[in-house]
Amino acid sequence: MKMKMAIFHRNDQGSLVFNPAPAADGNYKLWSSCRRKIIDAMRCSGGISRHQKSVKSSVAENPKLEEVKSSMSECRSDSSKNNGSNKGSEMLSTLMRMSESSSEEERSVKLREVVKRLQSGGDGDALGGAREVRELTKDDSQARTNLALLGAIPPLVAMLNSGDIHSQISALYALLNLGIGNDLNKSAIVEAGAVHKMLDLIKSPIQGSPSPDLSAAIVANFLGLTALDSNKSIIGASGAISFLIKTLKTWTKSNSDSQAIQDCLRALYNLSLLPSNVSPMIESDGFVSFLLTMIRDTEISDRILSILTNIISTPEGRKAVSTIHDAFPILVDVLNWMDLPNCQEKATYILMVMAHKSYSDRQSMIEAGIMSSLLELTLLGSTLAQKRSSRILEILRINKGKQVSENYRGRAVAAISAPLCGSTDVESTDSSNSFPNNNAVKLLVEQSLQNNMRRIVKRANLPQDFVASEHLKSASVSSFSSSKSLPF
Repeated sequence: MKMKMAIFHRNDQGSLVFNPAPAADGNYKLWSSCRRKIIDAMRCSGGISRHQKSVKSSVAENPKLEEVKSSMSECRSDSSKNNGSNKGSEMLSTLMRMSESSSEEERSVKLREVVKRLQSGGDGDALGGAREVRELTKDDSQARTNLALLGAIPPLVAMLNSGDIHSQISALYALLNLGIGNDLNKSAIVEAGAVHKMLDLIKSPIQGSPSPDLSAAIVANFLGLTALDSNKSIIGASGAISFLIKTLKTWTKSNSDSQAIQDCLRALYNLSLLPSNVSPMIESDGFVSFLLTMIRDTEISDRILSILTNIISTPEGRKAVSTIHDAFPILVDVLNWMDLPNCQEKATYILMVMAHKSYSDRQSMIEAGIMSSLLELTLLGSTLAQKRSSRILEILRINKGKQVSENYRGRAVAAISAPLCGSTDVESTDSSNSFPNNNAVKLLVEQSLQNNMRRIVKRANLPQDFVASEHLKSASVSSFSSSKSLPF
């Protein structure tokens, strides 16, 4: 039943007086109770707005939030008892909006106070402010935006010049959290000069050698900043690549924290996405060789292969890989013992690009025994690994066919140019090589299947004579007859 409207009238003194009309079903009591709570909350709100400049913003000193919350709970219980009342739900939504606005106001005041502490210049205040920024921005994207708009980035970057290592580390992690998921903040941090200041901390450490904690914080910042494309060229030209490579080598030798090593590799991967950053990497002393050496570490092999895929995208990078001794045997070994699909796919991509670009690299792959590994991948690998393996086999088959054909033509020309004696006929002498391509492919398939069978027997710990040579030959002949169905 609808509640009758309340009316106002003036008393003898001329003031407006609330004169509620009679209500039915007890709704008047609910309305009266909620009205008193709203008036009390509005009075409290008005008092705070008049004195907000002089009163500190905190929950303990501000009774507004607690009073509004208690009013909300009481109105919620009243409205549950009177489901037919629309006034109770309206009052509840009003109180909720007032509570939210109060929380936002308090939060804004707190962020301003934190920025003031950073800008005050005092070591103690700045350190405390940096730690608060780190905590506030850990899981709050809105706080990252608001703190940057309030001017928190320049004083944090200036703290890197501080002589206190604790202040430097706190500022670094505060900057790191400010840049998480916020490209504008990443760009602002670089524009404020943070990259060169971080490198200066490494070049001129406070105590002897750079602190491992400080180095880890700097690497983490480079990882976050290099995720933005516009920062890749700036950071790559600053000398950060040599720092990351040197730090990576040091940490791997000392068996440092695996997370720090992963961060370093991921930062180098981000930088290698820009082709202009590949040259500083390969010019660094032994970096490509170091990557190939560490590729057997299963914890970081995926990251290393990702970097190599970007390195071989440039002519300089392909040349650097080709000139390293045992580069192709190492990559072929990845196909043999690495069961992770991602690693197999990246290794086949590297080999596919190298085989497509260079004849000498194709020869090195064949000498490294790549054929059996590729045939196995075409049967047991992932879909992408199968496609890439088939492509490499096609390139190697064409290369081998051309080589045999050239040898055949050379022998034919030599026979024609030689003096003819008696009834010697060139066609009769070379009749066995009338189809050199088929013979070469047949030989390759037979050798590859034999090597593959031996490796499978070895993995199963079976006697070496488990498979008879006749069976191998018959299997190779039958497989060759159906080899045309492979996706070459």
